[in-house]
Amino acid sequence: MNIIVDDLSGGEVVALLEEHLADMYATSPAESVHALDVDALKAPEIKFYSAWNDNSLLGCIATKRLTAGHIELKSMRTVKTARNLGVASKLLNHVLELATQHGYLTVSLETGSQDYFLAARNLYQKHGFEYCGPFAQYTADPNSRFMTKTLVDVELEEINEH
Repeated sequence: MNIIVDDLSGGEVVALLEEHLADMYATSPAESVHALDVDALKAPEIKFYSAWNDNSLLGCIATKRLTAGHIELKSMRTVKTARNLGVASKLLNHVLELATQHGYLTVSLETGSQDYFLAARNLYQKHGFEYCGPFAQYTADPNSRFMTKTLVDVELEEINEH
């Protein structure tokens, strides 16, 4: 699997994002949908990544810079044919590693509270995310669940081991 920084110009990626938005509006009230469209994902504070196997799109994920030490996960999606193959975990690990390398201390996200989002919430918990209150521009919403993860500085961890 090859994960690249994507400029959102490819038809496959755009189609996956359109499918993602359609599912979000089908499962949540419009005022509770916080997924971004393609134009919004091109904002300078957002980095968008896509995962490929040869010429086949497997999935995508984006990060949005909130502050110098805090990013938000956005638009995580796996194509239907690649689900349950570890693509989401690899994408998530990729952005968590990059976040650590770039000095971010916290990674947060908003996802749905409905059963449709249970697999996503379980994935985030498996990767060390914990439930939290609203952050950044979000407000309390019964259709949203907020999660966060504090990144461990590898150098501090190594110092503490010695």
